[in-house]
Amino acid sequence: MYLAPVPRAKLTLRIPEGVWIGDISRRHPDSTFRILSALPAEAGGVGLVEVESDGVEAVLAAFRANDEVTEAHCLHRADREALVQFETTNPLLLLPVQGSGVPLELPFEIREGKARWTVTAPHDRLSALGDQLTAFDIPFDVEVVSEVTPAESLLTETQRDLVERAVVAGYYDSPRTCSLTELAEQVDAAKSTVSETLHRAEGAVMKAYLDRE
Repeated sequence: MYLAPVPRAKLTLRIPEGVWIGDISRRHPDSTFRILSALPAEAGGVGLVEVESDGVEAVLAAFRANDEVTEAHCLHRADREALVQFETTNPLLLLPVQGSGVPLELPFEIREGKARWTVTAPHDRLSALGDQLTAFDIPFDVEVVSEVTPAESLLTETQRDLVERAVVAGYYDSPRTCSLTELAEQVDAAKSTVSETLHRAEGAVMKAYLDRE
C-alpha cells in the first residue's frame, strides 16, 4: 500500500518579552535550554528541561525567582548542566500546539529567546499552527518545509541522527561495545539527553512495529 509523503516544517519562534523562559534565555545568552517534555496542566503547564550553561547556578536561581515558575526541582546537576522539572502558570508555547492539533517533536531547543521547532503534519494543520502562533502574538519564521514518508516521520531528525550514531558506535551490539556515557561523549550531549532521546525513539519504533502486527 502506498503512503503519500507528509510535510515536515522547521520553524524558529521568537518568544515574546515577558514570557519567563524567553526572558531567562535572553539574560543568559551562553545557555541552551532543551525541552525534553512539556504538558498542559490544570492551571498552567509542567515540563522537563535540560540546561547547559557556564552559569548553571545563576540560571537555576532565575527559575526559582520568576513569578511564572511555581516549582523548579533540580533532578540532576553537573558542571555545566542541570535537569530541571518545572511547573509554570504561563505555558505560552504549548497553547498554539493545542489549538492547532499539531504534534510537537521533542526535544526542542531554546536559545537567546528563540525556540526551534520541527513539526510534521498535513498542510492544513501546519496552516492552523501558523494562525495560532499569530493569534498568540508569537513571531515565527519558516526555515524549511520538506516532504517525508511516514516511515521517515516515525522518528524526529534528532532521534534518527542519534540512533544512527548509536548503531555505528556499537551501542546496540550484543555484547554492547559502547556505553551510554561513551555515546554521550561522542555526540557531545548530556547523558540524560541521550538516554531520553533514545528511549523515545525506541518507544516509537516498538509501537509502530506492534501496530503492524
